[in-house]
Amino acid sequence: MLRSLSRIRIQQSKRQFTTSSRWRSALLPRTIRQILDAAPETASTTEITVNGWIKSVRRQKAVAFAQLSDGTDLNSRGLQIVFGKPEMAEGLDLGTSVSLVGAIVKSPSKGQSYEFAATSVKILGTCIPEEYPIQKKAHTTEYLREHANFRPRTDEIARMLRLRHAAKRAFEDYYEVNGFTSIQAPVITNNDCEGGGEVFRVLPDQNDPGDGESKESSHFFGNPAYLTVSSQLHLEAFASAFSRVYTLQPAFRAERSHTNRHLSEFWMLEAEMAFVNDLSVIMDVVEASIKHVIRDTAFQETLASDSQRAQLDSMASVPWKRITYTEAVEALRQGLGVDAFEWGQNISVEQERWLADNVGGGQPLFVTNYPTNQKPFYMRVNTDESDTTGSTVACFDLLVPRVGELVGGSLREERVDYLEAALNKHGLPADQYEWYTELRRFGTTPHGGFGLGFERFISWVGGWENVRECIPAPRWKGRCVL
Repeated sequence: MLRSLSRIRIQQSKRQFTTSSRWRSALLPRTIRQILDAAPETASTTEITVNGWIKSVRRQKAVAFAQLSDGTDLNSRGLQIVFGKPEMAEGLDLGTSVSLVGAIVKSPSKGQSYEFAATSVKILGTCIPEEYPIQKKAHTTEYLREHANFRPRTDEIARMLRLRHAAKRAFEDYYEVNGFTSIQAPVITNNDCEGGGEVFRVLPDQNDPGDGESKESSHFFGNPAYLTVSSQLHLEAFASAFSRVYTLQPAFRAERSHTNRHLSEFWMLEAEMAFVNDLSVIMDVVEASIKHVIRDTAFQETLASDSQRAQLDSMASVPWKRITYTEAVEALRQGLGVDAFEWGQNISVEQERWLADNVGGGQPLFVTNYPTNQKPFYMRVNTDESDTTGSTVACFDLLVPRVGELVGGSLREERVDYLEAALNKHGLPADQYEWYTELRRFGTTPHGGFGLGFERFISWVGGWENVRECIPAPRWKGRCVL
C-alpha cells in the first residue's frame, strides 16, 4: 500500500560507481577520485597519468607543490602534486590545464593520505593570471553571476553542483524502489497549469503568415504555445496509465519578482499517484522521499560541514508535524499578535518561516486544507466531514525553516462537474482544458500529487540564501547570461 511508503526502509542503490567496477571504461582517462579510490596501501612506483587544472602553486628552493583538481574530488582541494625540481612547475598558474605523469605515494602531510610525485609535465592550456576572471581572492556572488561561464570553477558553486547531482540521484533511487515510472513531460504546452498567466510564449523568429494563411491561423503549432510552468497536468494523464509517475525537469515562469526564492527557469520534482484518496498518503511520500535523500551517504558527503549533517539528521529522525490552515491562522494570531489576520488571508513568506520555526519546532511543517480561493482550479474541494461548506481544498504546503514553502501538493479533482465549475470560477477557457477534463470521463480514479522546487531544496539543505546560487545558470527578469 502507498500509505506505508514512509515506513519502508529504502535499500541502498544497487548501482555502484567505483573504480573497481567492471563497467568502468578502459578508454577514458582515470579521474583523480578514481585514482585515489584505487591508491595502494604501500608505496608504489607504477607510473600513471593524471589530468586536471591547477588550483594553486607553491615554489620553494628545492621543490615545488601544486594542488590539482579535475572536479571529481568532493572537497575541491584536489590532489597535491610534488615536483622534485622547482623548474618543473614553470608556467603553471591558477587555472592552467595539465597532464602529469608520475606515481601515487603516501603523503607525510596532515589532512591527506596520498600525493602525486610528478616526473613529467605537459601543459595543455595556459591561463594568464592577470587576465583570468577567477582569482584567488573571494568574489562576490554578483561578480560570479556576470562570469557564469567560469562560475563552476569556484569551490562554492562546485559544491552546489555536486549537491544537486547527489540529491537528484537519491530522489530517483527512492522513486525507483517505490514503483514510480520516470516520465519526460512536454516542455512546450498550450495551457497554463497554474492559471496565473506568468507564461513565456513560444514563437519562431519569423511568424509571417504563409500563402493562404490568415495571421490568426499562422501559429507555428496551430495554436498559441507556451513554455511549461509545471508538468502536473501532463503527469496526471500518464498516471492514468502507469499509476505512479514522476519527473524532474525544467519549468519556466515570467516571474517579475526579484526575490531570493524566484527564478524564471527552475527545476521541479513532480509526482502523481493514482488510486489515492487520502491526503496523508501524499504527505507520507513527500516526507519519506526527502528523508531518504538527506540520509543518503553520497548526498551527505557533499555537505559543507558536520553541523549541516547533524542538523539534517535531526530533521530526518522525527515525524514532521501536520496542522490545518485554520490552526496555522490561530497560531499566528496567538504567537505574533496578528489580531487583524483573518481566515482566508494568504500566509506570507515571513509567516511561513515563523510557523516552521515555532509551530514546527525548527522542523519541516505540513499545513493542510487551505481556502479554496487561494489555490489552483485542479485541487479537490473538501466536501466531507472536514469541511461541509466546500470552502477549503484537500491540499498541503510543506514549510521548512529559513526557506518557507518547499513543496505544494493536493488531491486532484476527479469529479468532472466540480472540475468544470472550478475552471469557470477561475475564468479559464474550457476548450483549452478539454483534454484534461476528458481524463475524468474515461476511467477516472481518485488521485493526487505534488511539486517540489529543486532549487529551494538545494538552498535549504546546502545553506545558500539565494536560489540564484543553487542552479548552474540562473535566469531572472533582465538577466540571461550564457
